[in-house]
Amino acid sequence: MTLDKIQNFLNTHIMTIGEQSITIGNVVLIPIVLIVGYWLTRLFVKFVTKRLVLRNTDPNIIHLLQRLFYVVAIIVLVITTLDLINVPITAFAFLSGAIAIGFGFGAQNIINNFISGWILMWEKPIRIGDFLEVETTKGTVEEINTRSTRIRRIDGVHLLIPNSKLLENTVVNWTLIDKLVRTSVRVGVAYGTSTKKVAELIMQATVEQEEVLGEPKPIVSFEDFGDNSLVFETTFWIHSGVEGGLRVVRSNIRFRIDELFEENGIVIAFPQRDVHLDGAIIIKNERDL
Repeated sequence: MTLDKIQNFLNTHIMTIGEQSITIGNVVLIPIVLIVGYWLTRLFVKFVTKRLVLRNTDPNIIHLLQRLFYVVAIIVLVITTLDLINVPITAFAFLSGAIAIGFGFGAQNIINNFISGWILMWEKPIRIGDFLEVETTKGTVEEINTRSTRIRRIDGVHLLIPNSKLLENTVVNWTLIDKLVRTSVRVGVAYGTSTKKVAELIMQATVEQEEVLGEPKPIVSFEDFGDNSLVFETTFWIHSGVEGGLRVVRSNIRFRIDELFEENGIVIAFPQRDVHLDGAIIIKNERDL
Protein backbone atom coordinates (compact mmCIF):
# COMPACT_ATOMS: atom_id res chain seq x y z
CA MET A 1 0.00 0.00 0.00
CA THR A 2 2.80 2.37 0.90
CA LEU A 3 4.63 1.65 -2.36
CA ASP A 4 1.47 2.39 -4.30
CA LYS A 5 1.13 5.74 -2.54
CA ILE A 6 4.75 6.60 -3.29
CA GLN A 7 4.34 5.58 -6.92
CA ASN A 8 1.15 7.61 -7.26
CA PHE A 9 2.89 10.60 -5.68
CA LEU A 10 5.85 10.34 -8.06
CA ASN A 11 3.46 10.05 -11.02
CA THR A 12 1.67 13.24 -10.07
CA HIS A 13 1.48 15.58 -13.08
CA ILE A 14 3.18 18.98 -12.74
CA MET A 15 3.48 20.48 -16.21
CA THR A 16 3.59 19.64 -19.90
CA ILE A 17 6.56 20.36 -22.18
CA GLY A 18 6.26 19.61 -25.88
CA GLU A 19 3.18 17.46 -25.29
CA GLN A 20 5.21 15.46 -22.75
CA SER A 21 3.90 15.23 -19.20
CA ILE A 22 6.37 16.11 -16.44
CA THR A 23 5.79 14.39 -13.09
CA ILE A 24 7.25 14.74 -9.61
CA GLY A 25 9.28 11.59 -10.30
CA ASN A 26 10.90 13.28 -13.30
CA VAL A 27 11.80 16.31 -11.18
CA VAL A 28 13.34 14.09 -8.46
CA LEU A 29 15.25 12.09 -11.07
CA ILE A 30 16.96 15.16 -12.56
CA PRO A 31 19.20 16.13 -9.56
CA ILE A 32 20.02 12.47 -8.89
CA VAL A 33 21.28 11.98 -12.46
CA LEU A 34 23.20 15.27 -12.41
CA ILE A 35 24.87 14.59 -9.05
CA VAL A 36 25.83 11.02 -9.91
CA GLY A 37 27.02 12.07 -13.36
CA TYR A 38 29.15 14.91 -11.94
CA TRP A 39 30.63 12.57 -9.33
CA LEU A 40 31.55 9.97 -11.96
CA THR A 41 33.03 12.71 -14.16
CA ARG A 42 35.27 13.92 -11.34
CA LEU A 43 36.46 10.38 -10.66
CA PHE A 44 37.23 9.89 -14.35
CA VAL A 45 39.08 13.22 -14.63
CA LYS A 46 41.16 12.43 -11.52
CA PHE A 47 42.03 9.00 -12.89
CA VAL A 48 43.09 10.37 -16.28
CA THR A 49 45.02 13.26 -14.68
CA LYS A 50 46.95 10.89 -12.43
CA ARG A 51 47.90 8.69 -15.37
CA LEU A 52 49.05 11.69 -17.41
CA VAL A 53 51.10 13.08 -14.51
CA LEU A 54 52.87 9.73 -14.10
CA ARG A 55 53.81 9.93 -17.79
CA ASN A 56 55.24 13.46 -17.29
CA THR A 57 52.72 15.00 -19.67
CA ASP A 58 52.82 18.76 -20.23
CA PRO A 59 50.67 20.47 -17.51
CA ASN A 60 49.10 22.66 -20.19
CA ILE A 61 47.83 19.58 -22.09
CA ILE A 62 46.48 18.10 -18.85
CA HIS A 63 44.68 21.36 -18.10
CA LEU A 64 43.15 21.47 -21.59
CA LEU A 65 41.98 17.85 -21.39
CA GLN A 66 40.37 18.46 -18.01
CA ARG A 67 38.33 21.34 -19.43
CA LEU A 68 37.29 19.28 -22.46
CA PHE A 69 36.18 16.36 -20.29
CA TYR A 70 34.00 18.61 -18.14
CA VAL A 71 32.40 20.32 -21.15
CA VAL A 72 31.64 17.00 -22.84
CA ALA A 73 30.32 15.59 -19.56
CA ILE A 74 27.92 18.52 -19.10
CA ILE A 75 26.55 18.11 -22.63
CA VAL A 76 26.11 14.35 -22.16
CA LEU A 77 24.43 14.82 -18.76
CA VAL A 78 21.95 17.35 -20.14
CA ILE A 79 21.01 15.16 -23.11
CA THR A 80 20.79 12.04 -20.94
CA THR A 81 18.61 13.78 -18.36
CA LEU A 82 16.17 15.02 -21.02
CA ASP A 83 16.06 11.55 -22.55
CA LEU A 84 15.34 9.88 -19.20
CA ILE A 85 12.35 12.10 -18.54
CA ASN A 86 11.20 11.69 -22.17
CA VAL A 87 11.47 15.37 -23.02
CA PRO A 88 12.49 16.01 -26.66
CA ILE A 89 15.35 18.45 -27.17
CA THR A 90 13.36 20.23 -29.89
CA ALA A 91 10.95 21.39 -27.20
CA PHE A 92 13.66 23.75 -25.94
CA ALA A 93 14.76 24.98 -29.37
CA PHE A 94 12.83 28.26 -29.34
CA LEU A 95 13.44 28.91 -25.64
CA SER A 96 17.17 28.20 -25.85
CA GLY A 97 17.47 30.46 -28.91
CA ALA A 98 15.83 33.35 -27.09
CA ILE A 99 18.00 32.82 -24.04
CA ALA A 100 21.12 32.66 -26.21
CA ILE A 101 20.31 35.98 -27.89
CA GLY A 102 19.64 37.71 -24.59
CA PHE A 103 22.69 36.18 -22.99
CA GLY A 104 24.83 37.20 -25.95
CA PHE A 105 23.90 40.87 -25.65
CA GLY A 106 24.22 40.97 -21.89
CA ALA A 107 27.41 38.98 -21.48
CA GLN A 108 29.63 39.89 -24.43
CA ASN A 109 32.72 40.30 -22.23
CA ILE A 110 32.16 36.97 -20.52
CA ILE A 111 31.77 35.19 -23.87
CA ASN A 112 34.83 36.99 -25.23
CA ASN A 113 36.93 35.91 -22.25
CA PHE A 114 35.53 32.36 -22.45
CA ILE A 115 36.52 31.98 -26.12
CA SER A 116 39.88 33.63 -25.45
CA GLY A 117 40.52 31.12 -22.66
CA TRP A 118 40.00 28.20 -25.02
CA ILE A 119 42.30 29.83 -27.58
CA LEU A 120 45.01 30.23 -24.94
CA MET A 121 44.69 26.59 -23.86
CA TRP A 122 44.61 25.30 -27.44
CA GLU A 123 47.30 27.41 -29.16
CA LYS A 124 49.40 27.71 -25.96
CA PRO A 125 51.01 31.14 -26.56
CA ILE A 126 50.92 31.33 -22.76
CA ARG A 127 51.45 28.23 -20.65
CA ILE A 128 51.36 27.31 -16.98
CA GLY A 129 54.74 28.20 -15.48
CA ASP A 130 55.58 30.94 -18.01
CA PHE A 131 56.94 34.26 -16.74
CA LEU A 132 54.92 37.12 -18.23
CA GLU A 133 55.21 40.87 -18.40
CA VAL A 134 51.79 42.48 -18.91
CA GLU A 135 52.02 46.29 -18.97
CA THR A 136 53.65 47.09 -15.60
CA THR A 137 52.95 43.66 -14.09
CA LYS A 138 55.39 40.76 -13.99
CA GLY A 139 54.64 37.29 -12.68
CA THR A 140 54.36 33.54 -13.20
CA VAL A 141 51.28 31.88 -14.73
CA GLU A 142 49.71 29.50 -12.20
CA GLU A 143 46.39 28.66 -13.84
CA ILE A 144 44.54 29.32 -17.11
CA ASN A 145 40.78 29.23 -16.58
CA THR A 146 37.98 29.67 -19.09
CA ARG A 147 37.37 33.29 -18.03
CA SER A 148 40.64 34.57 -16.59
CA THR A 149 44.28 33.65 -16.05
CA ARG A 150 45.79 33.62 -12.56
CA ILE A 151 49.26 35.11 -12.27
CA ARG A 152 51.46 35.24 -9.18
CA ARG A 153 53.34 38.53 -9.22
CA ILE A 154 56.98 38.78 -8.19
CA ASP A 155 55.85 40.27 -4.85
CA GLY A 156 53.73 37.17 -4.14
CA VAL A 157 50.34 38.78 -4.80
CA HIS A 158 47.91 36.84 -7.02
CA LEU A 159 46.47 38.67 -10.00
CA LEU A 160 43.51 37.65 -12.20
CA ILE A 161 43.79 38.93 -15.78
CA PRO A 162 40.88 38.52 -18.26
CA ASN A 163 41.84 36.14 -21.05
CA SER A 164 40.82 38.60 -23.76
CA LYS A 165 43.36 41.10 -22.43
CA LEU A 166 46.17 38.57 -22.91
CA LEU A 167 45.18 38.09 -26.56
CA GLU A 168 44.36 41.68 -27.51
CA ASN A 169 47.31 43.44 -25.83
CA THR A 170 51.07 43.13 -26.05
CA VAL A 171 52.35 40.48 -23.64
CA VAL A 172 56.04 39.76 -23.08
CA ASN A 173 56.54 36.04 -22.47
CA TRP A 174 60.06 35.58 -21.13
CA THR A 175 59.88 31.79 -21.32
CA LEU A 176 57.83 31.16 -24.48
CA ILE A 177 60.58 29.20 -26.28
CA ASP A 178 63.09 28.59 -23.51
CA LYS A 179 64.38 30.08 -20.25
CA LEU A 180 67.43 31.65 -21.87
CA VAL A 181 67.60 35.31 -20.77
CA ARG A 182 70.17 38.02 -21.47
CA THR A 183 71.02 40.78 -19.04
CA SER A 184 73.88 43.17 -18.30
CA VAL A 185 75.75 45.10 -15.61
CA ARG A 186 77.24 48.59 -16.11
CA VAL A 187 80.04 50.19 -14.09
CA GLY A 188 82.06 53.38 -14.41
CA VAL A 189 85.70 53.84 -13.40
CA ALA A 190 87.79 56.97 -12.92
CA TYR A 191 89.61 58.56 -15.85
CA GLY A 192 93.23 57.48 -16.07
CA THR A 193 92.46 53.86 -15.19
CA SER A 194 93.85 51.09 -17.43
CA THR A 195 90.89 50.14 -19.62
CA LYS A 196 92.37 46.75 -20.53
CA LYS A 197 92.77 45.83 -16.87
CA VAL A 198 89.23 46.95 -16.08
CA ALA A 199 87.82 44.79 -18.90
CA GLU A 200 89.76 41.76 -17.65
CA LEU A 201 88.51 42.14 -14.08
CA ILE A 202 84.88 42.62 -15.17
CA MET A 203 85.09 39.51 -17.34
CA GLN A 204 86.58 37.57 -14.41
CA ALA A 205 83.76 38.67 -12.11
CA THR A 206 81.22 37.60 -14.74
CA VAL A 207 82.52 34.12 -15.62
CA GLU A 208 83.03 33.24 -11.96
CA GLN A 209 79.26 33.10 -11.48
CA GLU A 210 77.88 29.57 -11.88
CA GLU A 211 74.61 30.83 -13.37
CA VAL A 212 76.35 32.62 -16.28
CA LEU A 213 76.41 30.46 -19.42
CA GLY A 214 79.60 29.83 -21.31
CA GLU A 215 77.69 29.78 -24.60
CA PRO A 216 76.66 32.35 -25.74
CA LYS A 217 79.86 33.83 -24.33
CA PRO A 218 79.79 36.86 -22.03
CA ILE A 219 80.94 40.12 -23.62
CA VAL A 220 82.62 43.09 -21.92
CA SER A 221 82.39 46.33 -23.87
CA PHE A 222 83.84 49.81 -23.39
CA GLU A 223 80.62 51.76 -23.73
CA ASP A 224 81.45 55.42 -23.49
CA PHE A 225 83.59 58.30 -22.23
CA GLY A 226 81.13 59.59 -19.69
CA ASP A 227 80.98 62.96 -17.95
CA ASN A 228 82.57 61.58 -14.82
CA SER A 229 83.73 58.08 -15.72
CA LEU A 230 84.82 55.52 -18.29
CA VAL A 231 81.71 53.37 -18.75
CA PHE A 232 81.97 49.58 -19.15
CA GLU A 233 79.21 47.00 -19.58
CA THR A 234 79.23 43.21 -19.28
CA THR A 235 76.50 41.34 -21.17
CA PHE A 236 75.78 37.69 -20.40
CA TRP A 237 73.13 34.94 -20.66
CA ILE A 238 71.58 32.80 -17.93
CA HIS A 239 68.77 30.26 -17.56
CA SER A 240 66.06 31.87 -15.48
CA GLY A 241 62.29 31.57 -15.32
CA VAL A 242 61.76 34.57 -13.05
CA GLU A 243 63.09 38.10 -12.80
CA GLY A 244 64.46 37.42 -9.32
CA GLY A 245 67.11 35.14 -10.82
CA LEU A 246 68.41 38.02 -12.93
CA ARG A 247 68.61 40.38 -9.97
CA VAL A 248 70.55 37.87 -7.87
CA VAL A 249 73.14 37.22 -10.59
CA ARG A 250 73.58 40.94 -11.33
CA SER A 251 74.00 41.62 -7.61
CA ASN A 252 76.62 38.88 -7.23
CA ILE A 253 78.58 40.25 -10.19
CA ARG A 254 78.53 43.76 -8.71
CA PHE A 255 79.79 42.44 -5.37
CA ARG A 256 82.62 40.60 -7.13
CA ILE A 257 83.53 43.60 -9.30
CA ASP A 258 83.78 45.79 -6.19
CA GLU A 259 86.10 43.24 -4.54
CA LEU A 260 88.35 42.88 -7.59
CA PHE A 261 88.55 46.64 -8.14
CA GLU A 262 89.51 47.19 -4.50
CA GLU A 263 92.21 44.51 -4.69
CA ASN A 264 93.71 46.13 -7.81
CA GLY A 265 93.41 49.75 -6.73
CA ILE A 266 90.74 50.69 -9.29
CA VAL A 267 88.37 53.47 -8.27
CA ILE A 268 84.68 53.26 -9.14
CA ALA A 269 83.76 56.73 -10.41
CA PHE A 270 81.16 58.97 -8.83
CA PRO A 271 79.61 62.27 -9.98
CA GLN A 272 81.82 65.30 -9.33
CA ARG A 273 82.11 68.93 -10.39
CA ASP A 274 85.14 71.21 -10.72
CA VAL A 275 84.43 74.83 -9.77
CA HIS A 276 86.84 77.51 -11.10
CA LEU A 277 86.80 80.98 -9.52
CA ASP A 278 87.97 84.02 -11.46
CA GLY A 279 90.41 85.83 -9.13
CA ALA A 280 90.20 89.13 -11.00
CA ILE A 281 86.44 89.40 -10.45
CA ILE A 282 86.86 88.65 -6.73
CA ILE A 283 89.52 91.41 -6.29
CA LYS A 284 87.36 93.93 -8.17
CA ASN A 285 84.36 93.17 -5.94
CA GLU A 286 86.49 93.64 -2.83
CA ARG A 287 87.68 97.07 -4.05
CA ASP A 288 84.10 98.18 -4.73
CA LEU A 289 83.24 97.34 -1.16
